[in-house]
Amino acid sequence: MNQSYLSLGSNMGNRFEMLRQSVSLLAAHQAITVTRISSLYETDPVGYVDQEPFLNMVVQLETELKALELLKVCQEIEEVLNRERLVRWGPRTIDLDVLLYDQVTMETERLTLPHPRMHERAFVLIPLLEIKPDLEVGDVSETDGVRLWKSYKDLEAFLQDAN
Repeated sequence: MNQSYLSLGSNMGNRFEMLRQSVSLLAAHQAITVTRISSLYETDPVGYVDQEPFLNMVVQLETELKALELLKVCQEIEEVLNRERLVRWGPRTIDLDVLLYDQVTMETERLTLPHPRMHERAFVLIPLLEIKPDLEVGDVSETDGVRLWKSYKDLEAFLQDAN
């Protein structure tokens, strides 16, 4: 089994429901087991700032899939949830990014591991460090724009929350 960490974010429509549906679709995949979820964090947009705040989280999973196969599953989930790529760093119903995949380092046209901008983004690092505290990332003192939104005791509590 391979261990991977994904970042999930949404700032369009019912943000919570987009995250919940994404995690539910991941958990329903026969080659994926969601093993941990972070709390949900409300975060100010980065890059293109003229948009609504995001809800972000990180999930840990085990999978039989190869890294590029996992990326394909993430993109399929984005498509199911009507993700449109109109503006770089712009509003989105859902965004799933592969952050880490085992100890793999790779750079292809479709996927770079570890995620190349992961260390620059508090909205990724804070939830990632919550579920993988042994990750060595250096100083994470810049937490402006990242606020705890809600925590869950486990995956089931998250998936059953009607919000």
